[in-house]
Amino acid sequence: MTSEPNRPVGLIAIEKEMARQNADAIASFEANASLAATIAQSLRKTKRLLLLGMGGSHAVSRAVEPLYRSLGIDAVAMPLSEQLGQPVPLAGKTILMTSQSGESAEVVRWFAEAGVPADTFGLTLEGGSTLARTVPCLVGAGGTENAFAATRSLTVSFALHLAILTALGEDPAAALQILKTSKISQVDAAVAALSNVTSVVTSGRRTQGVAEAIALGLTELSRIPCFSLEGGQLRHGPMEMLGPKIGVVLFRAKDATSELVTRMALSASEAGSPVVVFDASGETPVEGATTVNVGEASGIAAIFALLPAAQQFMIAFAGQRVADLGTPVRTTKITRSE
Repeated sequence: MTSEPNRPVGLIAIEKEMARQNADAIASFEANASLAATIAQSLRKTKRLLLLGMGGSHAVSRAVEPLYRSLGIDAVAMPLSEQLGQPVPLAGKTILMTSQSGESAEVVRWFAEAGVPADTFGLTLEGGSTLARTVPCLVGAGGTENAFAATRSLTVSFALHLAILTALGEDPAAALQILKTSKISQVDAAVAALSNVTSVVTSGRRTQGVAEAIALGLTELSRIPCFSLEGGQLRHGPMEMLGPKIGVVLFRAKDATSELVTRMALSASEAGSPVVVFDASGETPVEGATTVNVGEASGIAAIFALLPAAQQFMIAFAGQRVADLGTPVRTTKITRSE
């Protein structure tokens, strides 16, 4: 699809977003140092972090949960809709609300019902949004993402978290180097491996948030069931579904959980599922799986290494299945109803 002269308008829009995502991410990191330091000061005080968001924004929160926890911060990511209906106590916590548009229905209702709790901050791409007008916000460069299915917005949101993590004492050098040396990964073999599946499950361990972000994008673009299960959860029963028509997409980085991802790849392959591994571990490729090697990286640097390759796969996978890729039929870019 990407080589055809009459490409879908939605695909062109996605490609435009992706073409500038790394530059916008670097600019976002550099422009938000001051407020990031304020948020870091709040986190040092509270030692507790509640990450709220919906859709791709929630997946971002899930991806950074373990990064904050490794710094001694009790970080929990929840869908904002869940917090609205089944709230956890907010006292003594730093709250980070992420919304690309800053106008999602849940964001607007949250402030109408909960007010502005102490130590509440936001992450958004839209500096004039309800979110940005209501609480101090880290604002990503480049403005609102227009294409359907999150790409640039994810990368920029991760860069905003990189600014906070840097203010907390993390070294951003490896992550910034990856953003500065963007490369195209070869995903044709991975797409071919899953060409006959009717649904996909994505999974990871410390990289589970990335798996969830890509599952959402795969579903939105391909319109077939694609969902995500944390590696341990996939072990506990759902492996009964595996077989030739269920694709398994795994994410592996250089961390203490990589061996568990390796074991899942072997088990899923033995169960008959075609398996794709997006790999930043630096370890030997898993026998029986199709590997997309993105180099060796850990922590947030691994996120920046894995994400663009997975985005390329997401688009190519969907391109085999729909003619109007990137054009939603049941959804809008900004969800204004609950």
